[in-house]
Amino acid sequence: MNSRERILGRVRRALADVPDDARPYEEAVARDYLREHGRRSVPETVDLLAENLADYRAIVHRCADGELPELLRRLLAAHGSRSVVVPPELPPGWLETVDATRVQDRAASTPHELDRIDSVVTGCAVAVAETGTIVLDGSPDQGRRRITLVPDHHICVVRVPDQVVSSVPEALGRLDPKRPLTWISGPSATSDIELDRVEGVHGPRTLEVVLVGGS
Repeated sequence: MNSRERILGRVRRALADVPDDARPYEEAVARDYLREHGRRSVPETVDLLAENLADYRAIVHRCADGELPELLRRLLAAHGSRSVVVPPELPPGWLETVDATRVQDRAASTPHELDRIDSVVTGCAVAVAETGTIVLDGSPDQGRRRITLVPDHHICVVRVPDQVVSSVPEALGRLDPKRPLTWISGPSATSDIELDRVEGVHGPRTLEVVLVGGS
């Protein structure tokens, strides 16, 4: 059996239960996809998110609300960041103890200017546990898309459990498709035909995700 016969065989098997009078181009096809895979409690969903983020080589931290400013200060200091991009409506208390120079997200900023900035701190729109993905939608606590693509170090704060969902279908239900959505699964990375992984080609080489919640 050659490749053509294998492919046609798979097509025939896939269509075996389709009625002869079906009108797939005129009628909507039912897509009864699972909303999530398995049943998990909220803590289990958050644990799965942390596990999958780490699997994608993101660095995951957890803290309570009151611990966030000090944690962000330590993370930026550990990275040696002397400057940090700040979205227009990032909660002011988040960076109250940070010594780095704060650079406001401006439409006039050029890629060269952003490339000289060490870090960026943002919120997020939603985080998907099953895929280890954080989604940005350009809201005021996240800023323009480019500020999360040019600086080499991105710290993203996720509010737990409010911004955590199990699956992509659940995430899509929360997002506005008209907004500029950026889906991030780990640091930027690519590989060549020999599978040599190179990070930082299309965005930050270092992604740190802070799961913050509770007191």
